[in-house]
Amino acid sequence: MPKSAQGRLRVGDPVAIIDIGSNSVRLVAYEGLTRSPTPIFNEKALCGLGRGVVSTGLLPRDGMEKAYEALKRFRVLCDVMEIRHISVIATAAPRDATNGPEFLAGCARIFGQEVELISGKREAELSALGVACGVYQADGLVADLGGGSLELIGVKGQEFGEGVTLPIGVLSLQDRSGGNLKKAQKIIRKELDHLPQLKTAKGKAIYAVGGTWRSLARLHMKQRGYPLQVMHNYVIPVRDAADFTALIERVSTETIDSIEAVSAARRPLVGYGALVLEELIRKCKPAEIVISAQGVREGLLFERLDKKTLDEDPLIAAASDLNILRSRSPRHCEEIVGWTDAFMASNNIDETADERRLRHAACLLADIGWRAHPDYRGEQSLNIIANASFIGVDHPGRIFIALAVAYRHMGLSDDDVSPRLRELATSRMLDRARILGAALRVAYLLTAAMPGVLPRTPMLCVKEHLELRLPANLGALAGERVFNRLRALARIIGRTPNLVVEEG
Repeated sequence: MPKSAQGRLRVGDPVAIIDIGSNSVRLVAYEGLTRSPTPIFNEKALCGLGRGVVSTGLLPRDGMEKAYEALKRFRVLCDVMEIRHISVIATAAPRDATNGPEFLAGCARIFGQEVELISGKREAELSALGVACGVYQADGLVADLGGGSLELIGVKGQEFGEGVTLPIGVLSLQDRSGGNLKKAQKIIRKELDHLPQLKTAKGKAIYAVGGTWRSLARLHMKQRGYPLQVMHNYVIPVRDAADFTALIERVSTETIDSIEAVSAARRPLVGYGALVLEELIRKCKPAEIVISAQGVREGLLFERLDKKTLDEDPLIAAASDLNILRSRSPRHCEEIVGWTDAFMASNNIDETADERRLRHAACLLADIGWRAHPDYRGEQSLNIIANASFIGVDHPGRIFIALAVAYRHMGLSDDDVSPRLRELATSRMLDRARILGAALRVAYLLTAAMPGVLPRTPMLCVKEHLELRLPANLGALAGERVFNRLRALARIIGRTPNLVVEEG
């Protein structure tokens, strides 16, 4: 038996980041330095290092002891995972406290290396890098809310504005306001007044980074009965966000429906996060709130990538990885990309650049469910894709990919697909998913999922026909079942099927 796990990619050595924040201390270990970083282990400890720093100027002793205990565990876990490349960073609370240097010296002794104390401006830049890493063509304002501070910075693709840090993290607000939400609101309004960074969000997106805002989003998901549990790229329309934050501020947190979705330690802080978001909405007038599960840690990884890797599409990179790990023939899936490119072009189907990349991702993922029982391959593929830790794709795009692959296995009926999931995609997406699913059904029956056949058997629209051409030496592949699937696709696109075997 092989000693190394076959479910891991050979992408170099694993790396780990220890993030010492004002509220939590977290270890995230990644499979390697890639365009689509995959965590292999993720654990946090809520230590509350930032609690009371504003009023006392000191990190609390009990918080420091909790942090040391967590860091010792993380050190051993890194040894167990044989991780040699460890970055240890600290943010607002150790930065602001007079006993911060003492605490960081203790952390350094545990890991045998210096802790990088990140400035507020650097923290904003890393948050923007994290969003750029995980959101396809991000455009708007990155807002990273921690326990001690709020960082704001404009983002457009991989270009960033000037970052700013403000002392209105949720623990800082709780401390400065004496636990009074009305006072906290006044503090927030004063801190946010006349900031040029806020202009970058008008009519665009606010990319919300940080555990408190993820907790808010989790509550929102639960109350909506949202069919996905994926936090990254979850979108809250701005009007809905304004109404929801007002509700959070108005009532006792413990009385909110589905509050059990938020950890008990975070519940007292949710109201402060809602206040900050409400004021950002009021001042920025954005179009939507987009939750980013990626921030400073992923930003650290992103800035280490070489230019070639930076230029990769994160969604295609992730789909390619899963294709390698789970398909019968990764090369066959790659051939489907070119095969469907030619089909789409011949059919004159209007396709945007984003729709094209989604189709390519679906082709790469089309065979990831093959090990399941035939009756459950569609369901399993749909669930894997709908809930996978992909980046670079929004939720409607995720559902398009999942449905296209599900149709490939289950047929073109919607009977076995959750109507709630289908509601996340547009009518245009649903139509394209059905077309692609029908094309995949032809490809897999024709090839038995093996490479080398599709490049020799083009499927093209010729005038009013959908024509599948086979060379003479592959003519025996032309059977009734292949023709029936060709006919099903032809019916969807309004063509007449034509299966041609060339003469030898």
